[in-house]
Amino acid sequence: MRDREFQEQQVEWAPQTRLGKLVKEGQVTTMNEALESGLPIRESKIVDALIPEIRDEVLDINMVQRMTDSGRRVKFRATVIVGNGDGFIGIGEGKDVQVGIAIRKAIDTAKMNIKGIKRGCGSWECSCGLGHTVPFTVKGKVGSVTVELKPAPRGLGLASGGTARKVLEIAGIKDVWARATGETRTTLNYAKATYEALIRTTTMKVK
Repeated sequence: MRDREFQEQQVEWAPQTRLGKLVKEGQVTTMNEALESGLPIRESKIVDALIPEIRDEVLDINMVQRMTDSGRRVKFRATVIVGNGDGFIGIGEGKDVQVGIAIRKAIDTAKMNIKGIKRGCGSWECSCGLGHTVPFTVKGKVGSVTVELKPAPRGLGLASGGTARKVLEIAGIKDVWARATGETRTTLNYAKATYEALIRTTTMKVK
C-alpha cells in the first residue's frame, strides 16, 4: 500500500527547493552528492528519488494528551527510523490525531534528517578490511541516555539492546559492542542517542 502511494506521488512530484530541482533535473544523482552539496534536504521525495531502496521502521507510538479550553485533546506521537542498510540513516517524529498520519509525518521527517555514516574494520580482533562495524569508538547522548559503540570483530553480530539494534541494522552496521546507560526505557532518547553515536563516525576527528 505504501509503495503504491509513493509511486503515485512520485509522478506528481514538483520540487519546491533548489536541491529538489537539481535532483529532478538529474544534476544530483546520489545521496552523497546531495549531502555534500551543502543544501538542506527539505523534501522527503529527494531521498525517495536518490535511495529507491529506502525502508522505514516504526520504533514507538505514544499517546500525547493536552488540556485546552475546549477540553482534553489527544494526539499520537510516532518515532520512525529510515535507512537503506548500507550507510544511510535518519530518525524523525510525527504527531497527529490519527496514527497513520503521525507515522507518515515521522517518515517524512526522518528522510529529511538522513545522514551518511562511516563504517570500517576498527576492531583489533579483526583484520578483514571490510566495512562491517564502526571505525572507532563513538558516543551519543540524548537526555539521560548515553550510548557507546565500540568496533567488534566480524561475525560477532550486534551486541546491543533492542532499540539500538534496530537503529544499527537499518544503518548497515553488522557487528558492534554497544553499551547504554540512563533511562533506556525511553525509546525516543535511546534511539536518538544511538543515531547521534553513528553520526559521530563522520564528525569525530581521530588524533
